[in-house]
Parts: sequence; C-alpha cells; structure tokens
Amino acid sequence: MADVGVRAARHDDVAAVTSTQIRAWRYGYRDFLPEGPLEQMTGPAAENMWRQQWDDAITSPPSRRHRVLVAVEQVVLDTDAFPALGPGGIEAMAALQGAEKIAGLASHAPAEDPDLDPTTAGEMLTFLIDPDHVRRGHGSRLLNATVDYLRDDGYHTIVTWVFAENYAVRGFLESAGWGADGAERVIDMGRTVRMIRLATDIS
Repeated sequence: MADVGVRAARHDDVAAVTSTQIRAWRYGYRDFLPEGPLEQMTGPAAENMWRQQWDDAITSPPSRRHRVLVAVEQVVLDTDAFPALGPGGIEAMAALQGAEKIAGLASHAPAEDPDLDPTTAGEMLTFLIDPDHVRRGHGSRLLNATVDYLRDDGYHTIVTWVFAENYAVRGFLESAGWGADGAERVIDMGRTVRMIRLATDIS
C-alpha cells in the first residue's frame, strides 16, 4: 500500500528526479524520436548534465515563480499481513516503512515565448511520470498542483510544448481541457520532429 501526494522538490531529490526524467524519456519517446538522438539525450554524459541542471532548478531557481514539483509514493505496510519475521526481516520492513519514491515530476515558470505575456501566461516546462508508476493518478495530481500554483501566482493561461507524435501526453492533456493554440516548432534530429504548443485557460 502507498500514501501518495505532490510536494516541492528538495535538494535530496535531484538524483531521483534525474533518473525519473531519463527513464520517462527512454520509455515514452522511443516510438517517435530517432534512436541516436534519444540515446544522446539519455546517455551517461547527458545524465550528468541533467543532474546539474535539476540541482540548479531545485536549489537556486531564477525566481519564486520557477518551481519543480514531484509526485511521491510513500510506502505504508500492513504489518498484520506479514507472518512472524526474524530480526533481519523486521529491520528490513522497518527500513521500507515510510520510504518515499519519486513517481513523477513537473516544472513550471513564466512563459518565455515572444508572443506571450510572461505576467499572465505560465509555462509547464516538464511533465513526466516514471514508467513504473503510470495510471496511478500521479499525472492528474501533478497537473492540478501546477494549476494551483500558477493560479495563485496570478496567471490566466498555461502553455506547454509537446511532441506532436506523443499521443499519450497529448491525449491526457486534451482530456483535461488543454488544446493546440497554433504555435509549432520543427526540430532536426536526423529527420524533422514536430512539436506543438498546448494551452489552457485557468482564469
């Protein structure tokens, strides 16, 4: 059994946040990104770079409106469900009880696209769920928390960029009321990869 929730990321989450990003990218992007660029984005050298970037984002954000949130599962064991344990088993169970696992992450900031007003439009920069923790409600909790923070900051609109072929994320966000606003990007990854901007009104 697990207790779940969303909280602000802390410095000791950096390694887990980085690992979650790498795992989510490898699993979620494998069907539509070229293999070579995806390997470069998720290999050891890139992982070190991402770890430093997450360390900076979490411990020294550019402003109070730049945030990293994590979805967590906290293990809560039903001791009555276990047979009598020896000393080693009791110690192992005690260590596991209350342990926290990062199940997903989201980050947001004032929007930077030149056609948007950063005082009224926020951007969800990252939205990723660990592949071992999908379909447990973490995406909805992260999305709701992101909306709550940005609404409290006075924003009226949220945007996010997604790969056009990332139908899982697009479908999830569209079911939550997001829609394409017409902005697009094309990235050269050995072949062209299209991104689209989704937006939602939170006023």
